Amino acid sequence: MLRPKIPTNPTPTGHLTPPTAVEPTAVIPSTQVPPPAPVAPAPTRPTVQLTPGTALALVGGGTAVVLAVGAVLVSMLLAVAITGASVAVCALVIRSLVHADAKRR
Repeated sequence: MLRPKIPTNPTPTGHLTPPTAVEPTAVIPSTQVPPPAPVAPAPTRPTVQLTPGTALALVGGGTAVVLAVGAVLVSMLLAVAITGASVAVCALVIRSLVHADAKRR
């Protein structure tokens, strides 16, 4: 029903002409371009100064990231635990219903 359509190459019909010979052409050198001027080296970047204020900001930012990631992981663990507990309760209820139905027969 769903088959891919593969294109087919048409077969050549008629007479084919042989390829013509290509004659080499002479290469004329162009005018010489002077070499580029040397580039001055880029100035070195200044080193980063770690002041007490920036250190405190880095520590605060790192703490915030760790707390946010921890909260996400704890909430995912809690969601898995609640789901597992509810599935266990459903299994107990279904088992109880099946067992009570089997006693009546």
